[in-house]
Amino acid sequence: MQVAIISDIHGNLLALETVMREINRRKPDLILNLGDCVSGPFWPRETFDYLHKLEIPTVRGNHDRWLAERTADEIKPGYDFGHLSLTDKQRQALGSLPARLSIEQDILAFHGTPLDDTHYLLEDNVEGRLALARGRDVHARIGEQFGASLYLCGHSHLAHIATGPGGSTIINPGSVGCPRYADSNSPMMAESGSAHARFAIATKTAKRWSVELIALDYDWDKVAARARENGYPSWAEVY
Repeated sequence: MQVAIISDIHGNLLALETVMREINRRKPDLILNLGDCVSGPFWPRETFDYLHKLEIPTVRGNHDRWLAERTADEIKPGYDFGHLSLTDKQRQALGSLPARLSIEQDILAFHGTPLDDTHYLLEDNVEGRLALARGRDVHARIGEQFGASLYLCGHSHLAHIATGPGGSTIINPGSVGCPRYADSNSPMMAESGSAHARFAIATKTAKRWSVELIALDYDWDKVAARARENGYPSWAEVY
C-alpha cells in the first residue's frame, strides 16, 4: 500500500497544483490531507474549490476550525484573508471536517496530536522556537489507545519522520504551501525556510513503512506577488 500525504496548504493553490501533478504521476493507493487548507493571503476560495473537486479524505486543522468558529477580526492577519474570501457555507464545511481519520485501524491521520489540533506532536515550543521533542514525550502524546502502524501529523510545517509507540512510524510531511510561520510578533517568523512545496509518500513494507519526504520547486515569485497584492507582505518572505 502506498499513501501520499499533504498538509498545511494555507490557500497556496500553485503549490497544491504542483504537488498534485507529482502525486498523480506516482498513482498512490490513497491520498490524505492533514488540514489547514485555505487560511492564507493567496487563493483561499480557489484552493477550497480545487480541494472540493478532488474529494481527498481530509482532517480538520486548527485554522479550518477557527474559520468556522471565529470572526475575521478574531483571526491573525494573513489567516483572516481566508475567512473574508469564503462563504459561510464553505467555512462551516471546513469546520465540519473530522478531527482525525482512521484507515483500516492501521493508519491514523490528524493535524496536531490525536486529541488536540493546536499542539505539536513531534516538536516542543522552546522560547518561541520549535525544537524536536523527546521520544517519550511524543509517545505520551499519542498514547496507547490507537495501535496504528502509521501516524500522520502536520501543524508545525516541519517535515520529519520519527518512531512511535510499538515501533510505529510517524510522519509530518511538511507544508505544501507555507514555507514558514508569518504570524505577527512570532519568533518563528524569523526562521529560515525555502520556497518548496512539500509532501510525503509512505509505502508499507514487511516490517514498517518506507518514507519519502519530497520538496518540489514551483513559481514562488508569483505566490509572493499575490501576498503583496493582497496586503500581506510578510507572507512573501521565506527566510
